Formats: sequence, C-alpha cells, structure tokens
Amino acid sequence: MTEKALPADRNQLLIELSKLSNSALDLEEFLDLIASLSARIFQADAGALLLKEKASETIRLHVSRQGGSGKKEEIELRPAQGIAGWVAQNDQPIISNQARSDAHYSPELEEQIGFPIQSLMSVPVKRRGKLWGVVAVFNKMDHKEFDQQDLEVLSSLADQIAVVLENSYLLRKLKKRTLETQTLLEAEKSLSSTLDLSQLLELILDSLRKVVRYDAVAIYLIDAEKGEIEHIKARGFDPALEPDLHLKIGEGLAGWAAKDHTSLIVSDVNNDPRYIQARVETRSEMVVPISSQDRIIGVFNLENNRLNAYHQDDLELAEAFASLAAVSLERARQYEEILGKRKLEEEISIAKRIQQSFLPRKKPQLSGFDISGVNLPSEQVGGDYYDFIPIIENQMGIAIADVSGKGIPAALIMASYRASLIAEIRNNYAIRSIMFKVNNLLYESTEPENYVTALYGVLDTKNHIFTFSNAGHNPPILRHANGEMEELTQGGVALGVFENSKYEERPLGLAGGDVMVFYTDGVTEAENRQEEEFGIERLKQVIENSCQSNARRIRDEIYDAVRDFADGLPQSDDITLIVVKAL
Repeated sequence: MTEKALPADRNQLLIELSKLSNSALDLEEFLDLIASLSARIFQADAGALLLKEKASETIRLHVSRQGGSGKKEEIELRPAQGIAGWVAQNDQPIISNQARSDAHYSPELEEQIGFPIQSLMSVPVKRRGKLWGVVAVFNKMDHKEFDQQDLEVLSSLADQIAVVLENSYLLRKLKKRTLETQTLLEAEKSLSSTLDLSQLLELILDSLRKVVRYDAVAIYLIDAEKGEIEHIKARGFDPALEPDLHLKIGEGLAGWAAKDHTSLIVSDVNNDPRYIQARVETRSEMVVPISSQDRIIGVFNLENNRLNAYHQDDLELAEAFASLAAVSLERARQYEEILGKRKLEEEISIAKRIQQSFLPRKKPQLSGFDISGVNLPSEQVGGDYYDFIPIIENQMGIAIADVSGKGIPAALIMASYRASLIAEIRNNYAIRSIMFKVNNLLYESTEPENYVTALYGVLDTKNHIFTFSNAGHNPPILRHANGEMEELTQGGVALGVFENSKYEERPLGLAGGDVMVFYTDGVTEAENRQEEEFGIERLKQVIENSCQSNARRIRDEIYDAVRDFADGLPQSDDITLIVVKAL
C-alpha cells in the first residue's frame, strides 16, 4: 500500500501518531487518545485498545466512540472473550464484517460496551517479539466494510502504538520509581518525627497507604519470648471481627510470615488454607515481616478487595518500607522501655514514701512487754503495713496488713485502710465492729479485685490480755512459754471482698515468756533457687530457736533465716514483722 492511496486526513492522523511515538507520553493519557484516534483514522464508529494485565488473567479494554458524548469506557475481559479477545490470545489479525455471525462474537461484551457491533477489525500490538495488547476499530461508517488495505494501515498503526506503549511504560516505570523513592524518603522523615509508639503506629499506617494500596491493614508487633502478638494496630476491619486478628506466631498468613521470616503474596485468599478470615471483603493479601538485626519484631498484613491485587513490585516496595519502619519501631520501643523504667522507678519511690509515712517511727515502750516491728520493702513495693496505735492508758492497738497488688495503687488502698481503721478505733467500737465497718468502707470504695488481709488487736498491758480479729491474714504464731505453739486464725474473710462480712474476736491471756510473731506473706512465701517456699514450719523453727532472745533479736533472726534461705535471690515481696514478747 502507498501513502497516496490514503485519504489526506488519515495521513495527517498517522503523522500525529508518529510524533507521539517519539514523545514521553503518559500511559493513561495515551490510552484515552489512541482509542479515539484509531476511530478517526478509519472513519469508524469506535476505536479500542486492549492491554494485557501484567500479573493477572484479565485484559483491559479501553473504548472510545466518535460523534456523541465522547464517553470513554474501561472494561475487563476474560481471556479470548469476544473477537478482539481472541486476537489477544492467538496473536492473529482479523477482519469480521459480519461480527454477529463470527464464532467469537460475545453478546455479553457487546452489552458492556454499550453499542451494537456490526463489523470489526483488530490486529495484535507487538514490539521486540512481545505482545502488548490489541488495537481494534468497530463499525465502519456509511455501512462500508473493512478491507485488506485497512488491515495493513491498522497494522502500521499498531507498530507505532507499540512504540508509544513501550515509551509510556518506561516513563511510567521511571516516574513510579522516582515517586516510590520520594515517598520512602518522606516516610522516613515522617517516621522519625516521634518516639511515641502509639503515634508512630498511626504514622506508619498513614505512610504505608502512600507506598502500597490496601483496603485493610494490620501491624502486628511480636513478643518473641512469649511467642505471641503483643500489639496490634489495624484499619479497615469490622470491630466485631477484630478478635480474629489476634494470632500466635505460626497462625494465619501473618503468623506464618513471622515464623518463617518470609514475605508472601496471596492472589486469592480463598485458595490458601493458612488464611484466617477476619474481613469478608478480602480477596487478596500481602504479608511482610518487619525485621531488625535478624530478629522479627512485627509483620505488615495488607488486604485488598480485588483478586491479584499485589505484584512483585508492590512486595519489594513494602519490604523497603518495612526496613524503614523497623528502625523507627525499635527506637520507639527502646524509648518506651526507658520511660516505663523511669515511670516504674518514680512509682516505686512514691509508693515507698507513702508506705513509710504510715509506719511507726519508734517502737512503743510498754510496761511488761518487749515489742519490735520492721518493714523491709522489696524493689517492687507491695502494700504491707504495720502500726502501734495508742488507745487509752494501758491499751495499745497492734495492726498488720497486706494490700493486694503493688506500687502506688496498693499504697493508696493501704492509706484508705489505715484511715478507716484509725477512725473506727477512735469511735471506741469493739474489735469485731471495727472490722465490720472497715470491711464495708473498703468494699464500697475499691474495685472487686482489691482487698486487704489484716489483723487488728488490742494489747491490754495491765491485764496481760491480747484481744484480736484476723481478717484473712497470715495467722500470727503464739509460742507459749511452755513450748506449745498455736496459730491465731479467729476472725473472718479478707476486708473488702464481701459486703457486711461478720468477724469474730478472741481474747488471749499472755504469760511471761510468751512470744507472738506477726508477719506478712513476704516471709513464708520467700523462695529459694529450687522454687521452694520458706513456709510456716521453718518460721516456727526459727521462733523456737530464738525465743529466749529479746523481741528485736527474734525479729532479726527470722529475717536472716529468710535471707539465707533465698540464697542471694532478690526479695520478691515486702517483708513485715512484729514481735511481741511478754516479760
């Protein structure tokens, strides 16, 4: 075919396309232009360009009609669907002037396109042996037929389209790489702007959306020692289904990635037995481990509503982003650990000050009795308390208690208990009434999991009688002068557990040489390296061995025995002791 055989306007349009082949045209702009340009060249009703999707089984069909609204459409085809689809699959040109009689005609596709197809001409778009897609024109105007000359021109057009497509793809790839690099640099800058872990996780999700598309995402942070997910930040999931996000290492796709230290693309989650559904719309998924110094510290889990949504380029980009995120996450975690340690140290310091402010500053001087008490706090301050409370002449209140929990919360409950106890003592109630009222005050003012084990008693130094009530506390040991021992258990349940609990009280007559030892569970529950507890029998033995000494010496002998038993292990709980010896 010669150029003079072409209409002048067709020549001009081909020249226009030739110029485009040497320009850096954006791909999307080209797709819009080529469909309408091919229709004009052949004076056809519509032009179309079919492009093969890189990593899927679908073909994108771009259609543009002449004369009318100029509406452009993009349609997804299955392989070989329609006549043009057959050309894409078989790499063969075709002219079909009776399209509806063609074996490859597709009524379904015609309905999607939105206009009747009477005739069609289509040729493959190839360059350097690679099939890029297919160009097609529909319904030559004035009811004319497509001929061999038209096919040769369309083939020439297809060659130039292939050049433009190649250039456009290269430009698109270059722009994509440039944009990705710029996005990663911006992400790195953004992720470096905070050390707060919660804020950082939000920034990571914001930045990740700019890097890789997703419809739902979750960040799993891993506690390697426990083998569990310790922190999750998610978007796009139904809150009712979020419990399904909690995984152990090895469970689900994210758990698998954490266990195998491997990224993964799943084109269709319904075909992967490892997938655990936490979102009904999800069709494809990508999981990427977050590593720091060869340790898996977390996993990105990206979910998409489309099949085959993620490709190798997406995975490489997500992995690059994960490396940036890992640095920021490690930095934030270390900072959080430092803050947590400082906060704990401050809390321990405050709790110690509260606790120490309530302890007696000196031992009482009582006629006929030798008394000594001590509180030895552990690093993790508990809620131990003891006190000597003057009541009236010849009567001294003795209190020992242990609050559930540790730190400031325990110290505050202890303060509440002490204030309530002293207030009720001043009302001159009987011991059983005091315990009843203090119990209800604690029940009303503390959470259900908070309680106090306590013993309160009154020592009558004139009559040598000790009257007490034990509210669920470790039973004090009374070593009689004749060598018999008994545990002082009478009373009731721990304070604050049940409303309106009743308490018994018991009077004890004390003779010269009798020794009473009050203690908290830091004594009997102290462990050695074999995880054995010191226990009440060892305590009784120490009391027996030291009962001839004064109160302070007995107290110190007990503490030394507990410390030796622990064999250098740190003290895990407060140790509180009161020794009362009748002279």
